[in-house]
Amino acid sequence: MSFLARSATRALTRAAPRGSRTVTVDANAGEYFTKRDAVRAHAAETTNLWRRISFFVCFPATVVCIAWVEKAEAEHAAHTEHVKEENGGHLPEIPEYDYMNRRVKPFPWGMNTLFYNEHVNKDMSQQE
Repeated sequence: MSFLARSATRALTRAAPRGSRTVTVDANAGEYFTKRDAVRAHAAETTNLWRRISFFVCFPATVVCIAWVEKAEAEHAAHTEHVKEENGGHLPEIPEYDYMNRRVKPFPWGMNTLFYNEHVNKDMSQQE
């Protein structure tokens, strides 16, 4: 029976008009809204500032850096090709120094480094 009574009271309270409640406005509410609007305006200005910095400074600087690195790598590749032509199509043999490519024990993935590149690095697995 109490279940029916609770259900009936819930239904009545949900059906009651909600606009009948009164809201009291504090005297300092105007100051709160003024500060809130000032914070929002500051956030909007800061957002626009960093958006402009990104578009007019960061993106062009990135493009210039990409162009510079591309030019430097092209020069390096051209020099490598020139050295290959001078040595019959192969890079010259790297001198054997005691301090270079010293392996006391193999890496877990083999004798070569983790970032092994067959065009640039010496293949240490063939040295054994």
